[in-house]
Amino acid sequence: GMLAVFCTNAINILAGINGLEAGQTFVMSLSLLAFNFIEISLGHAIEQHVFSIFLILPFTAVTFALLRHNWYPSRVFVGDTFCYFAGMTFAVAGILGAFSKTLLLFFIPQVVNFLYSLPQLFHVVPCPRHRLPKFNPSTGLLGMSFAEFRKEELSTLGKWVIVVLRHLRLAHVEDIDDGKSLRINNLTIINFALKILGPTHEERLTFVMLGVQVFGSLIAFTIRYPLAWLFYDR
Repeated sequence: GMLAVFCTNAINILAGINGLEAGQTFVMSLSLLAFNFIEISLGHAIEQHVFSIFLILPFTAVTFALLRHNWYPSRVFVGDTFCYFAGMTFAVAGILGAFSKTLLLFFIPQVVNFLYSLPQLFHVVPCPRHRLPKFNPSTGLLGMSFAEFRKEELSTLGKWVIVVLRHLRLAHVEDIDDGKSLRINNLTIINFALKILGPTHEERLTFVMLGVQVFGSLIAFTIRYPLAWLFYDR
């Protein structure tokens, strides 16, 4: 149950730029297809993995078609409906394919984004309704979006979170209004990427985020096979 809830929301909160939702879904679909074929070749739970392929293969094709229209400049915009559908498809394929734990490995960027977002998701740090990157019409580039709030609004825990984020340079934190208020970038890995890259064109940012997704899949395969075989027979 919790896996299904996480999967349906994980894609939805890592979103907001052309091609990202469909793109990350497409990368994960290809990764899961590769995983299923590897498991079948090893003779592991063949029926379950074949069933998973029956679910993922047509979904991958549909997602690729959607990605072509969702890529920058997007002609089709995906919303909650696609994100929830994609997450539930992955959850069902993982649960009925008997690899629910391994499934989470392919959500590494989404897990990192969720953990990074926790202070705002639980309102330890004030969270605006939308946390999308900010578009600058004069340059045509995307930059970080920010939350601004008075320091007195923060709880003790919130103040400690701000201190940690500032000192570890995990967020852009600055004093405003003569030190009475704070300004912090919204806590998503999209904004964190913009913190590192600076103002960036939307298409380039999408490529960067999909590169992160591909890297996450490589880590997943490394953990699932070379590293797992150091401790388990399978």
